[in-house]
Order: sequence, then structure tokens, then C-alpha cells
Amino acid sequence: MPMRFCSLGSGSTGNATVIEARSGMTASRVLVDCGFSMRELESRLARAGLAPIDLNAIFVTHEHGDHIGCAVTLSRRHQIPLWMSRGTWRAIGEPDLPGLIHFARDGQAIAIGDLALQPYTVTHDAQEPLQLRASDGARHLGVLTDAGSITSHLLDNLQGCDALLLECNHDRAMLAASRYPASVKARIGGRYGHLSNDTAAQILAACLHGGLQHLVAAHLSAQNNSPALVRLALAEVCGGAANDVVIADPAVGFDWLTIT
Repeated sequence: MPMRFCSLGSGSTGNATVIEARSGMTASRVLVDCGFSMRELESRLARAGLAPIDLNAIFVTHEHGDHIGCAVTLSRRHQIPLWMSRGTWRAIGEPDLPGLIHFARDGQAIAIGDLALQPYTVTHDAQEPLQLRASDGARHLGVLTDAGSITSHLLDNLQGCDALLLECNHDRAMLAASRYPASVKARIGGRYGHLSNDTAAQILAACLHGGLQHLVAAHLSAQNNSPALVRLALAEVCGGAANDVVIADPAVGFDWLTIT
């Protein structure tokens, strides 16, 4: 059965992605990040045809509010296993979730039903940030939503993916010309900040192969980027049409994409 994924929204106002694998009549679903209020998350899940009870696990990449959101409340209320790094757990105050909290580590595979998650470390200004490679055994999705720079470890974990969800946070010129304070510009554009369009394009170039079915640009800055600039930067690398690049919208994310 095909594997599929959708975004419930992506940007500084909140991030959440659902990954699903099916086997016969059963489905395994992981919510990657949970950066919304409970009410908002439930509304966005419903738009994707889901409810909290349909989730088998939650994976939080790091402690920033647009990613952690209501994850602890959602886990506790619906008894959903919650995965995160020990550093993330400490950063959010070491919540007590008996039987629900699980610690993720770089390179240590996590089995969620028919899904296999492979966390990997990235450079970002958080305590112990992790991003993900997800697979159903035959198909692979690479997720990279918050990182400041390229590492060989990051590239190794994104090789051979059938689909990529890739952060394209800012255009360097727009960020430089913005009204943001110099300290904020330095943080966003620094080694532990967020990926610019050109850095995302470099990552794509290093991971590009003929079997890539879906390319999604995520976590776009509303002030310092535009879908047109992102599509131009990525399409130039992959040699496709600009409209082939899917944009994860802050308000609506994107609809289900199937990996065959």
C-alpha cells in the first residue's frame, strides 16, 4: 500500500505534518510536530479527515513554540505516545507523562506500527533538535523543517528519499532588507538559525535523484520570503517546472501527497 503525508500548516505560526503508512486494513500515523492550540489542531486534523484518536504517535522535533504547541496536552488527553529528545523534554520543563513519554536519539530507529522513523541531529538553536527520515520499508520521506546549515550527517540522512519536505525559510536579500533587529537577522541567518532558499537548493542538489516524486518547501517566512522565489530556487536545481514544487502554507498546509 502507498505511503502518504500531509501538512496541517507550516510557518512561524505553527507546524504539524502527518505521515501515514497502510498495511491491509490498518494504518499507522505519526504527527510530526504539534505547533498549534488544541482547538486549532483538532480543526486542522479534521480538514485532513482525521481525529486525535487516529494518531499512533506524536514526534516533536524541538521545543520551540511553533513545533511543541499542544503536544503534551494532546498526548495526555488522548493517551498518545509522545516522542522527543531528552534535551527537548528538559527544555519544556520535564513533563510527567507516565507510560507516554519516549526519548528519541540520533540514529536510533523508532518503530510505529508499519512506519520506521530515523531521527537525525541538525544545527538549530534548540537544546537537542532532531529531524526525521520516515519509511514504510519501501518508500522514504525526508523531513527537514528547522536547521541553520548543511552538515554531512544531514545530507547522509536525506539520500535516496522518494519525497522531501525541505525548509526554505528566507531569501537572504529580503531578510537583509527587512525591519528585523540586527540580532534577529543574525540569529535567523546564522549557523544555528533557519535555511535560506539558496542553502535549501544546495541540500536539494546534494540529494537529488531520478526517483524523487515530491518536493515540498516548508516553513517559509511571511516577511522574508515568497513562494515565487522558493519555486524559482528549487526548480532551477531539479530542472522541473516551478509549479512542481509544493508549498506548505501556514494556514492550510498542503493536501495528502502519496508516495508510490
